[in-house]
Amino acid sequence: MVQSIERTMKIIRVLISDEKQAWPISDLASATGLPISTLHRFLDSMMQFGLVEQEPVTKHYKAGYTWMEIGFTLHNRINFRYVARPIMEELAHEVEESIFLSVPAGYDSIPIEKVESPLKIRIDENMGERIPLTIGAPNKAILAHWKPEEVRKVVAAQLAPALQQPFLDQLAHVKETGYAISYGEKTEGTVAVAAPIFSYGNQIVAALSINAPSFRVTEDRMSFLIERVKEKAATVSAKIGGV
Repeated sequence: MVQSIERTMKIIRVLISDEKQAWPISDLASATGLPISTLHRFLDSMMQFGLVEQEPVTKHYKAGYTWMEIGFTLHNRINFRYVARPIMEELAHEVEESIFLSVPAGYDSIPIEKVESPLKIRIDENMGERIPLTIGAPNKAILAHWKPEEVRKVVAAQLAPALQQPFLDQLAHVKETGYAISYGEKTEGTVAVAAPIFSYGNQIVAALSINAPSFRVTEDRMSFLIERVKEKAATVSAKIGGV
């Protein structure tokens, strides 16, 4: 049983590699190290379940669309909030500040998860509170990766004309650097640094942020916070199928 699974996975890993679009049986035998007679037996069984397809003219083999169906099903079942939680706890332990996970909701965002700082003086946010997308580091991290036409709609709806181009310039910088910073935009005396979280297909789905009292964030510490939030956001992205 175990040997059959190992052989099946060996075949699939070759078929989904970038080396060829479709594989002749002889090349597949060389790549997997399996005898052609064994390959035929496994390939016939896998074709019955749509795991492998055979091109009608060349008779070459390629991975079947069942794998795509399985992948999409698993992806849709992933709740990135629960994926993010232990990573947020790690980040809170490392930086000793409050950590938030925010998701877009129309032209606003909503914080849906938080891990509080262990320190007595810390930043808190109301879970479920709607925050306009033009306010705060998490929202800039999200908005910077939206389509330009959607960004323009949000900016036009929420900012005065004189503020729109400077804000768009900020978003361009956020997209280029991979992080956003805000100082007291929602709550006076606070600073936030955030990084985007991507899902399958490089789709922006959330932002991870560190929120702290501004008196604790020196220039050197800010560099440290940026490094940590970018790394942890990338970890969450990787776990939910993003970049």
